[in-house]
Amino acid sequence: MDSGGSTEEPSCAGVEEAAPFTAKKSTKAASSVVDAGRWSSVANVVVVVLIMTVPLVILIISGSRLDAPAVWINSTMAGLGAAQQQREPKRDILLGGLLLPGFDEQSCASRYQSVYYRKNMTRSPAPYLLDRLREQEALQRRCGPGTEPYRRASERLKSGQKYSVMDDTAVDGGCGYLVLLSYRGLGNRVLATVSAFLYATLTSRVLLVDRGKTFADLFCEPFQGATWLLPLDFPLEGYRDLWEGAAESYGNVTLRNDTGPASQHRFVYVHLDHAATPANRLAYCDDHRRSFLRRVQWVVLRTDSYMPPSLFLNPAYQEELARMFPRQDSVFYLISRYLLHPTNDVWGRVTRFHGSYLKNADETLGIQVRVFDAATPPQNVLDQILACTSQEHLLPGVAATAAGEAPPLPTTADARPNKAVLITGLNGWYHDRIRDMYWRSPSADGGLVSVHQPSHEEVQHFFRTMHDKKALAEMYLLSMTGKIVTSGWSTFGYVGSALGGLTPYIMTKPGRKQEKVPDPPCRRAMSMEPCNHGPAYFECTRKEIHKIIDTGKLVPHVRACEDMSWGLKLTEPIEEKV
Repeated sequence: MDSGGSTEEPSCAGVEEAAPFTAKKSTKAASSVVDAGRWSSVANVVVVVLIMTVPLVILIISGSRLDAPAVWINSTMAGLGAAQQQREPKRDILLGGLLLPGFDEQSCASRYQSVYYRKNMTRSPAPYLLDRLREQEALQRRCGPGTEPYRRASERLKSGQKYSVMDDTAVDGGCGYLVLLSYRGLGNRVLATVSAFLYATLTSRVLLVDRGKTFADLFCEPFQGATWLLPLDFPLEGYRDLWEGAAESYGNVTLRNDTGPASQHRFVYVHLDHAATPANRLAYCDDHRRSFLRRVQWVVLRTDSYMPPSLFLNPAYQEELARMFPRQDSVFYLISRYLLHPTNDVWGRVTRFHGSYLKNADETLGIQVRVFDAATPPQNVLDQILACTSQEHLLPGVAATAAGEAPPLPTTADARPNKAVLITGLNGWYHDRIRDMYWRSPSADGGLVSVHQPSHEEVQHFFRTMHDKKALAEMYLLSMTGKIVTSGWSTFGYVGSALGGLTPYIMTKPGRKQEKVPDPPCRRAMSMEPCNHGPAYFECTRKEIHKIIDTGKLVPHVRACEDMSWGLKLTEPIEEKV
């Protein structure tokens, strides 16, 4: 699985120098210019003095309020930001009711600003989804960390007491908890977070995310008056070391037939790694209304996969999911727009790069490159990218020019589109080759093509704060492009396209040491939904773990993935281009 690449801050390469001014001016005109310059300098000094003295005056007036200057500066910056947004076309910053007003905009600017960087919502939330979100928010406030029910539940877990939450709803108000242990690359962790939130909502559990080393530095809190971060003093010892062989794993508990009414468990560990055993994948078929899992107060979930396609196959969830998502290809898009808001540090990287390189382009194209096999020749991957973008008319070719031939004069009468290409990946080689191609020769259609890459870390790192911040920023930048090409099997690419509601062109993953470009080099995806790399392969009504079937045929909106024949993804039964 993958995380994606990252790197250095955007450079200023390509900025043109102003041409020297050589025309003669009259003495009077020159004097006027000098006077204007003097008055401009005086005005600048006055502004600086005001900026330096007003906070001091406020501090003197406010007495003991030592934070007054910071408050004044923050409020001033917030006002400037509001003025900037007023110059933009009016947008629905609450995304059709997905978001609630009242959050502190200064502490998480992305929550209400992201709408100004993407096209209008490609899928609208259903009223029933909004109702379920409000219910989940109330549950997080009523039962989450800092509440009396959470304190009692934590003490019970620490003591080792087995407790059936549904047997004593009067004690804890029926509060159950889902603890997420996400791992592997950042793309996998983002997919796992969205999956866990949907699963917690379906089963009426408080979602608590293990923060690891970087999670709290990447995303803002999504709930008002509640946290989704697992407290640092979580009392279950060794929970991060749980694996599918643990005695408390779902597979082991069910194989022991330890599911009768009298059974009680301190917690159950659900292991849904992409390579989990069939016995553990039976958790996809769990009926939370009648099974033993409903009675367990604490469920610990480890996954690196996108779970919703498999949840749609479970009869216990189908009716609820259909009401929440009348358009089945909108699950990740809507939940991510509700749940995932980058912190100010990450969002600043996004907006600065976007403003410098993408904002003023007539068209934007994202190209996400992920090479899984180091033995694959880089030239083959480059050839595949160019074949894909040519086949789908995403990039123009280059024109053949004779040596020494003069370039044409610029003209506005028949202006061609200015296209900005954003490339993300661990390696900078592909960016350099594509950039140089349009530097050496003009494009065949006469348009301008600029190529940009925010970073190239060369090697993927796990749970390093700066690496993850750069990777997340690049996912969001990809989501802001008009069209997107992604690499097959790449969770980084899944997230980048689905965040923006973009149906990607997915490049076929080359075979090991494959020397030729795959035919076709890429294909348009059936939907913007991510692929589940580790789905269940049995019919939930039978739960026969030895009977492998084509689950994609059980319901029309769950199909085999374009880039992975054994994976599953959600789509609309009627093909529709976005």
